[in-house]
Amino acid sequence: MSTASTQLPEGRYGRSADERADRKLKIIGAVLGTGLLVLVGWFASYYVGGNKISAEVIAFDTSASEVKVHLEVRKDAGASGYCTVRSQAENGAEVGRADFRFEGDATRIDKVVTLRTTTRGTTAELLGCHAD
Repeated sequence: MSTASTQLPEGRYGRSADERADRKLKIIGAVLGTGLLVLVGWFASYYVGGNKISAEVIAFDTSASEVKVHLEVRKDAGASGYCTVRSQAENGAEVGRADFRFEGDATRIDKVVTLRTTTRGTTAELLGCHAD
């Protein structure tokens, strides 16, 4: 005995409702995914391109009451701003923090700054730079 198939002949009656729903979900997913990529790209370009001043610690030298920090600052011509530097003691406690201003038309500045500390500092850490 044979059983009759309950499926419709393929291609005869168009797409089923499930196929149409799957296609709509794929389109919605693609649009939302593209929107998310555009948003992440915009934030990344704003963070990288919007930062007009950046720096790095080249070297530092500690003593009992101060830390001399050699900073290399890169900035846009004419931009002004400041960089925050801190020092910590051997036990991790912060012993000094200061902001150092950088102005002028130079795009690259090498400068040794002096950070006063309450006790002997063992590190010099650049916390960040901010444009005015």
